[in-house]
Amino acid sequence: MLEFYYKMRITVLTGAGISAESGIPTFRGEDGLWEGFKAEELATPEAFERDPIKVWEWYCWRREVIGKVKPNEAHKILANWQGKYDLWIITQNVDGLHQKAGSKKVVELHGNIWRLRCSKCGRVWEDREACRKIPPRCSCGGLARPDVVWFGEALPEWALRKSYELAGASDIFIAVGTSGIVQPAANLPSIAKSFGAKIYVINPEPTIHSEIADIFIQDKASTGLRRLDEALQDKRPS
Repeated sequence: MLEFYYKMRITVLTGAGISAESGIPTFRGEDGLWEGFKAEELATPEAFERDPIKVWEWYCWRREVIGKVKPNEAHKILANWQGKYDLWIITQNVDGLHQKAGSKKVVELHGNIWRLRCSKCGRVWEDREACRKIPPRCSCGGLARPDVVWFGEALPEWALRKSYELAGASDIFIAVGTSGIVQPAANLPSIAKSFGAKIYVINPEPTIHSEIADIFIQDKASTGLRRLDEALQDKRPS
């Protein structure tokens, strides 16, 4: 039986699977090829230093793809939960769809494609019109890059620290649409379990996380979260 109670501390880790239902490709593998380039060839500091225009052209294409989609049922269910439960979302996605759906308590492990960061002064700001003139520049004159984590870069210190803190303090930890391969996010369910949290995993295929789960729901994100949402409603005090 699912043990959901009002104001229980719930942490949800989301991966590419939750955004795939909105029509966003992974941008890796065959779905993510752009003009013959792979993500691993463009999403690096070295590629940006070598050809910032080419890197920005790729990110502008990604922005165009992402900008056309809307949050799906899974995003909306989690946004609705934040008004009812003590819930945080940790996401590996950079598309901003959780916030677009209305979620406020979101930790972005890999950054956000709609934000820019100055490679000179470090200033960070949101700019949805950055692709009008590429490469965009900061007010200080420095080149601006997407505020996302590239291959070979460390995760933002605050995001990583907050994620570990949330995992250790969770009563329930839910992994949705994530393969459990990418580190260090892959460690979070194990950390939560070591501190006594119940682990729930929603994914179309078994993952490393499903091996330690108290309950594994082999389904897509929207359907699995709908089932959990119904369980939550049943457990709320009358």
